[in-house]
Amino acid sequence: MSTSLELEGDIQKTQQGQLNLWQQIQEDWVAHGRDWTKPGFRAVAVHRFGVWRMGIPSKILRAPFSILYGMLYRKVRNTYGIELPYTVKLGRRVVIEHQSAIVIHGYCSIGDDSIIRQGVTLGNRYLDRLFDAPQLGKRVNVGAGAKIFGNVTVGDGANIGANAVVLTDIPAGATAVGIPAKIVKNAKDAEIIPN
Repeated sequence: MSTSLELEGDIQKTQQGQLNLWQQIQEDWVAHGRDWTKPGFRAVAVHRFGVWRMGIPSKILRAPFSILYGMLYRKVRNTYGIELPYTVKLGRRVVIEHQSAIVIHGYCSIGDDSIIRQGVTLGNRYLDRLFDAPQLGKRVNVGAGAKIFGNVTVGDGANIGANAVVLTDIPAGATAVGIPAKIVKNAKDAEIIPN
């Protein structure tokens, strides 16, 4: 049960443009097609709960929520194959489209309205740089099986093709495909070469 202080905090956050836990979960539910049974929605909801419980200042009061979060996190990881730690900076309306073999580094950030599909790994590249993690902008579309490694920035509106291996920055609006990923120009951006 929420105390009046927690409710006041939720109201203040909403007034400042931030959503409270229930508003975030409702928004994520809509983004996932209003289907609470989707593994992606469940993974995102558990992530939101994990972030929320860290806002409880007292470690004693936070402890039962942390135990519950740990159990839910392991359930999502072991049942659906989605590793999404609470330390990930997750934007609004992020959709995890399918389940299985999704691993997201704890120091990643994923912007609003991005889509992550099955088999995606967002991780570090070098063992001596454990905190290097991909930073995805808004509206990034990550294809099935794609891997993004290291301190890489993917710009707003970029598309990462299926099974691409991204090792360098991708500019906003670009499409990257291949191993290692190369930027492909869209037809409208390509130069027309006369015959």
